[in-house]
Amino acid sequence: MKIEIDSKKVFINSGNNKEEIHPFWLRERINNEDALDKGNQQRLFDPNSINTNIDIEKIENEDGLLNLFFNDGTNYKIKEDQILNEYKLQNLDPISIDKIKWDSNFNNFQKFKFENDIFEKKIMYDLLVSFYKYGFVVLTNVPTEDNFIIKFANSIGSVRRTNFGEFFNVRSVPNPNDLAYTSLALSPHTDNPYRKPVPCVQLLHCITNNVSGGNSTLVDGYTVSEKIKEDYPEYYEILSSVKVKFKFIDNTVVLEDMSELIKLDEKNNFKQVRFSPRLDYAPILEKSKLDLFYKARNKISELYNSDKYKVEFKLETGDLLMMDNHRLLHGRTKYDVNEGDRYLQGCYIDFDSTEGKLRHLKRKFNL
Repeated sequence: MKIEIDSKKVFINSGNNKEEIHPFWLRERINNEDALDKGNQQRLFDPNSINTNIDIEKIENEDGLLNLFFNDGTNYKIKEDQILNEYKLQNLDPISIDKIKWDSNFNNFQKFKFENDIFEKKIMYDLLVSFYKYGFVVLTNVPTEDNFIIKFANSIGSVRRTNFGEFFNVRSVPNPNDLAYTSLALSPHTDNPYRKPVPCVQLLHCITNNVSGGNSTLVDGYTVSEKIKEDYPEYYEILSSVKVKFKFIDNTVVLEDMSELIKLDEKNNFKQVRFSPRLDYAPILEKSKLDLFYKARNKISELYNSDKYKVEFKLETGDLLMMDNHRLLHGRTKYDVNEGDRYLQGCYIDFDSTEGKLRHLKRKFNL
């Protein structure tokens, strides 16, 4: 892909086709000191106040640096590479990182060792790329003092507070308002499917774990959804079109939301899964349609709970699991509280945190 100049026009040539770049697209990217704040890169003018019917009067190309003169009297210089990088949005957009499907064979996944100032190092960039590829990462040797999970989360972005608080303690307690706060086994599920919007990224930090059970389990909802799409197209169609109600109730709040079990984007590609059998309620539909829906829900539940798609591992003291709550299902095996203590802390952040950090590090290391 390259920039080409033809008289008073700028073109982008992808190799397959050649397309003119709109003159106003170039005009509103003026970067002179009186037009753009050098610190925060925000415009010092309103582009909506400028006539969009604008032309380029002259173009000078100085070894990849374009000097553009417009018919409203303005001119500025812009690098060809800057135009290319912005035009190719996928080069700047973390969500364009291709997802890699995985199943139970993915037990030897890479773990990242925590180190001081990790949030501004190249290893953090590599960690986030891995997160977007596989839907999760595990860090080791993360400090366990003073609710460090909050510092960790806020060093990436901002904590997403919920009715469980800024963070939550995952350990067995009397009279819990959620089964997570017991020692029971938890089948694969996504967190908070009843929220609008659903928290994007969940962090779980192991403070101590000296029981023989209580292993963490993960399932890739993307892999399972693609399997359903390939082998059971009728099931895929109804799971991605029928919205079910998810509901959470405790003494202080009632939370509800409606969503498909497999949510697609505007191009009908995978976007999100929600799955929590203890919290979902199918809508009233004609019997034949609900018959198909229940068969489809049973099938996806069967795959989610199959050993074929599940990885299982123990979070050791100091381990931190960061997972995509829109893609992955997580659970745990049961454990005996009489053996010792299993104590994790959790919190949520949103995708703008991980994406913003990834863009910053990409810029910082010129990647």
